[in-house]
Amino acid sequence: MTTHIESPEPLKTAGRPKKSLVVHTLWLRLTHWINALAILIMVTSGWQIYNASPLFAFNFSENLTLGGWLGGGIQWHFAGMWLFGINGVFYLLMNIVTGRLKAKFFPVTPRAILADLLAALKGKLAHDDLRHYNMVQRVAYLFVMADGIVLVLSGLVVWKSVQFPLLRTLMGGFDAARYVHFFAMSAMVGFVVVHLIMVLLVPKTLLAMLRGR
Repeated sequence: MTTHIESPEPLKTAGRPKKSLVVHTLWLRLTHWINALAILIMVTSGWQIYNASPLFAFNFSENLTLGGWLGGGIQWHFAGMWLFGINGVFYLLMNIVTGRLKAKFFPVTPRAILADLLAALKGKLAHDDLRHYNMVQRVAYLFVMADGIVLVLSGLVVWKSVQFPLLRTLMGGFDAARYVHFFAMSAMVGFVVVHLIMVLLVPKTLLAMLRGR
């Protein structure tokens, strides 16, 4: 069954203006934009590191990389790593403590996901009330949270393989961890691309993330 989203209350009732509805709290907006910066730093510096020892028969354009050389890329990557890690932990903890994780992203059912996905492909998915996530959004955000965790864990193995023997074993070894890290990064970039396309299609979502209302 397709998720039905109630329209927000009108801003004016009987001639009296009402306050605009809060869509995103301040902490959520801050973590969102910090995360966007951290991902940009980590992906572009990661491509610089990748070019020094490619996994596949291609390199990323130097115009898309950060750091100028391997050492510079590593320094930027470490800087982005701390930003991404600390911000990510704060984001997850705030979602759990405030109850937002359960309220915004659950329940999720296969039938509802399929229905909303079909509605999205037909351009009929409602976006009237930005405070509520449809099933497609819930799955996408839950996926990117899990992907971020995989990125951090595989990155730890690549960075400190000897210090994290259990993680290294779970990842299938150092070389396998590099592939896991690469594909997790690719999934993150894919999410960002789709996310930006959706923002272009529904520009009021950008205003809500900037203003909170």
